[in-house]
Amino acid sequence: MATEPVTGFSSDALGDIARREGPERRAGQGPWQIAYRRLRRNRVALVFGALFLVITALCVAAPLWANSVADTGPLKNHLTDKVTVDGKQADVVAPDGVPIGPTYQREFFLGADGNGRDIAVRLLYGGRNSLLIGVAAALITALLSVIVGTLAGYFRGWVDAVISPVLEVIWAYPAILLGVALGTALSLGGLDVGPIHLDGDSKLIPVVIIAVVYVPYMARPLRGQVLALREKEFVEAAEAQGASSLRIMASEILPNLSSTIIVFLPLMIANAILLEAALSFVGAGIRPPEPSWGTMISEGVKTIVTGPHLTIVPGLMLVLTVLALNVFGDGVRDAVDPRAKVRVEH
Repeated sequence: MATEPVTGFSSDALGDIARREGPERRAGQGPWQIAYRRLRRNRVALVFGALFLVITALCVAAPLWANSVADTGPLKNHLTDKVTVDGKQADVVAPDGVPIGPTYQREFFLGADGNGRDIAVRLLYGGRNSLLIGVAAALITALLSVIVGTLAGYFRGWVDAVISPVLEVIWAYPAILLGVALGTALSLGGLDVGPIHLDGDSKLIPVVIIAVVYVPYMARPLRGQVLALREKEFVEAAEAQGASSLRIMASEILPNLSSTIIVFLPLMIANAILLEAALSFVGAGIRPPEPSWGTMISEGVKTIVTGPHLTIVPGLMLVLTVLALNVFGDGVRDAVDPRAKVRVEH
């Protein structure tokens, strides 16, 4: 049915790849194999990708650290407890309210906060929340963007006339400002639309907000790509053979969007994690005492002079995670299509 290979790469991109790879390109290798080889040679991207996996593994293992090593939970207070450091007894929280700093031992490895809670334990549990919300929001964004962008680009006409202005309105507002505004509104009254009811402190609130806010950043490029694919010969051939619009979009259009979607995903996850931290920082995301990197930074700012580790530790984890995802995402983009210029701006 198709007159061009459905691989996620255009014929021009395939020709460009063949010329660029030259004699290094082995016979019979497909574009995905070539992209994998190119990514494998990008050591910087692989190192940062491994860094993200390590951070994720540590956060997933949070209950193991809390129960078997630190022997405390993320919400448990130790205001009146003492801890032995270098053979001496020390207050977890001094009488003047200053929490203990990093002990680099099993108990309070990274110190305690003003309520006597273990920072290392809260850091790992907070990472679980931040990563869960970021990944879930990015996946929903990708799904909505694929649906919206494909419909607008394929049907054009009145469908595009309805969808594009909505995307433009969302696009007109900076992502952080729009996310904070929606988060503040929904955190007060929750979300109640038809059969959907979410309380203001539900973790699904920031997931929904982040997912919706970032849809235009991905849907608009996909719409433009679908508009170009709509005019290709293999789509015309499918139409001539009587294929339905749904079948053409599923079997002809979507496979050619796969490379763009793969490039976008790590970048969207990074921006979703960053926006979740911003929402939690201002109280419109994860609600205290539930930990997330954003809430930990917000709580640490109040004691930045007496306990700088309360801000530095979660801030460093947030920076490393977002940096790792962005560098790895850039590596994936260069491997899949070196000519692509995918950027997700706030």
